[in-house]
Amino acid sequence: MLKDITLGQYFPIDSILHRLDPRFKIIDTMLFIIMLFSGNHFWTLMIGAIFVIMAQLLSKVPLKMSWKSIRPILPVLAVTAILNLVFIDSGDLLFEWKFLKITQGGINTSIFMVCRIVLLIIGSSLLTYTTSPILLTDAIESLMSPLKKVNFPVHEMAMMMSIALRFIPTLLEETDKIMSAQKARGAMLDSGTLMERVKAMIPILIPLFVSAFRRAEELATAMECRCYRGGEGRTRLRQLKASGKDYISLMICLLFLITSAAVNIILS
Repeated sequence: MLKDITLGQYFPIDSILHRLDPRFKIIDTMLFIIMLFSGNHFWTLMIGAIFVIMAQLLSKVPLKMSWKSIRPILPVLAVTAILNLVFIDSGDLLFEWKFLKITQGGINTSIFMVCRIVLLIIGSSLLTYTTSPILLTDAIESLMSPLKKVNFPVHEMAMMMSIALRFIPTLLEETDKIMSAQKARGAMLDSGTLMERVKAMIPILIPLFVSAFRRAEELATAMECRCYRGGEGRTRLRQLKASGKDYISLMICLLFLITSAAVNIILS
């Protein structure tokens, strides 16, 4: 169900990762993504897997939350695996039927890409699981603050990103309610041809868009009533201050990145 999608959700608990500076957590996540996509061997994925396991244990986030973040993309993983399996033509030929060929290189690439996507989803989801939307907004604004010198609306951009991330679970819940209401009225959403299913989505998308625009208007009205005028001259309830554990986390991420790069160079 759509309500099981955990994208953008915050899991409040006391852990080492929760207490880290959100700016360092964003930088660590970027380094982790670079580490995943710069490696071309399974050993680099193993290094990424070790990193994810360590982060998962330190975050104290239940494993079922990570499984919920993966479950919605299972169809994408299946399509990715099939496409790589069919179109990669390298290595020993294992199976051939008419135009369909399955090679050892295709199997290796399929497994590699699926593992990379799974690690990417789990690792990046820990950022929102361990960081509240308010702290995430402050961290994004702080990291983008040099752009203020070129009159870039840093605060407004950070606020929009945070609001969009915050309302993902709300819109998913709203979508689930609309689908349940349409099914109760006799709508056939899970049967029929592809075109019939696409047409059946129209009664869902229209009220969803109406609800989204209504929520946006209500939010804008609430912010105006509270005299919100952007980031100029605003103060913060929580001041972001880096500590020793933040720099240690950054050094650990850099160590993993350097190790992954070194393994990639050696095996190339």
